Amino acid sequence: MATAETRAPDLVIRGRKVVGGLVEGEALVTRQTISGWGGINSMTGTVIENHHELKGISFAGKVLVFPGAKGSSGWSGAFHTTKLTGSAPLAMLFNVTTTKAALGAVVLRVPTMTDFESDPLDAIATGDWVRVDADLGLVQVWKANGRD
Repeated sequence: MATAETRAPDLVIRGRKVVGGLVEGEALVTRQTISGWGGINSMTGTVIENHHELKGISFAGKVLVFPGAKGSSGWSGAFHTTKLTGSAPLAMLFNVTTTKAALGAVVLRVPTMTDFESDPLDAIATGDWVRVDADLGLVQVWKANGRD
């Protein structure tokens, strides 16, 4: 996959920092909210929630793009365990800021952004290469299939 070293990003999305930092990696996108407590396997970062479109897929080492969190206050604890087991996402991009999602981002300590100028769920697809610079409020996207 080509990154910034070989070509310019296909698109840039501006947003607001929740947790700072700079990472890049492959995107994993879902239009469904994720339940932390009982919805993920914290040891593997795998979504285990029945009827979820990502059931059986791990977000470990991926840039997780999702609408937000759902469920109990255990969400942040479940995601914190993924950090301890090495199965956390590299970064998180979400549209709806709730106390669960914000607290989860803080305990994970991975670059996290929200409040985007355009919807990342419409712009980013699973497999795209994404650079998240939360400190600058920028998400750069290289489409997996070249320019779209």
